[in-house]
Amino acid sequence: MASGRASGGQLEERIDLTAETTSKLEQANTLIQTSPSNLASALALLASVEKRARIGNDTPNLVRVCEASLQLCKDCNDDESLVSTLNNLTTRRSQKTKAISACVNKAIPWVLDTTSEKDGKKGYVPLEVENEEQKAIRERLVVALRDITDGKLFLEAERARLTRALAILKESDGDVPGAADILQEVHVETYGSLSKREKVEFILEQVRLTIGKKDYVRAAIVGRKINRKTLADEGMEEEKIKFFTLQSEIHRHERDAFELAKDYHSIYSTSIVQKHEEQWRKALQSTVLFLTLSSYSMEQQDMLHRIHVDPNLEKLDICQKTLDLLLTKEIITSPFPYQAEMEAMPAFTVCADGDDALITHWKDTLRTRIIQHNIRVASLYYQRIRGSRLAQLLGLTGEELEKEIANMVSNGEVYAKIDRPSDIVRFKQAKGAEAVLSNWASDISTLLNLIDTTSHLIQKENMTQ
Repeated sequence: MASGRASGGQLEERIDLTAETTSKLEQANTLIQTSPSNLASALALLASVEKRARIGNDTPNLVRVCEASLQLCKDCNDDESLVSTLNNLTTRRSQKTKAISACVNKAIPWVLDTTSEKDGKKGYVPLEVENEEQKAIRERLVVALRDITDGKLFLEAERARLTRALAILKESDGDVPGAADILQEVHVETYGSLSKREKVEFILEQVRLTIGKKDYVRAAIVGRKINRKTLADEGMEEEKIKFFTLQSEIHRHERDAFELAKDYHSIYSTSIVQKHEEQWRKALQSTVLFLTLSSYSMEQQDMLHRIHVDPNLEKLDICQKTLDLLLTKEIITSPFPYQAEMEAMPAFTVCADGDDALITHWKDTLRTRIIQHNIRVASLYYQRIRGSRLAQLLGLTGEELEKEIANMVSNGEVYAKIDRPSDIVRFKQAKGAEAVLSNWASDISTLLNLIDTTSHLIQKENMTQ
């Protein structure tokens, strides 16, 4: 039965093929029940109905026919026919979007586990198979479904999940670079049909696999797609921990101690980590360790003071005493107390490059930070001091002392001038005549204000008597 055309011819004619579709579906099922070898005949029978429904704009029955065609192939265990039928149905001329979507959603449960949750992953984990032949068929069907969803906005969520599944398959085969390249093809941050959590999880997988192929520059760029405010939302604790764990791998490769300290402190401040003492102890220890290894800055000092008043620090005796040393304006001996315990921490011994180069770098950095601390302390108590005497106080050679002072002056951490012939180090900048006169005028002004205030108070006291 054909529906009437609207005035002006704006609505397309639609016919109702429900009775015919039901009859053809019963005939096709009968053919399959008689013999699975009749699959080609059954598909041909349904193809004629599919064409009429597609041309006649009978979308509900078109969806029924498409789903039934795929189900027949699945029931007959004919994977070749399944893939070819899937491609044929979705690439028909003027094929309806609902029909394409129905075909994809019909086939997805045959390759992905969409019902149960495994390892925290739901909806994109590939189904387990028993042999290599089934594995190849599963991967082929995943690839076919990805090709179908390519460029279709109404299937962008399905494409993202299929892409993650294909990346898992590649990674399970040992092809980490291939898995990373596949995930990078999808710009999931532009997808509107995915939830905020699913987007974050997808980008985290991109970062993880990119790190897996040792492309740390790209991993850092991809990681910037995640908004830190999103990670602070309630219910995003697991994603936050994973994000900053991945960031710590990038910053460890870059040997950026202060960024590592911030990464571990972000993990430490997560609510679910605070509930487990073993986890927060490890995160807080790592934070203190890398703060100790960080170069001097106002931000680093602010973080040191904030952590120093953290109540949990009292439970970490070594870390607390190390911070006490750093925040006290006294010279620290090298090696300082508890240095061996600090260097034995897991975060210190983790080696990103597979050798001992990073551990050696951290040890050298720790010694440098202690020397820099001592030079800053010396600059507070001495305006002038002989270089040999300062080197003796700090336990350094003259060359080491001069080199470190030069580096600190270049970085703006301290003011110093070295008079080599006289062997004198000056930590106080000489003032010009104008500066001295300005300071004298300022002091006189302050003195006069104090005298004026005092006279006023004395006069007030006399009046009240």
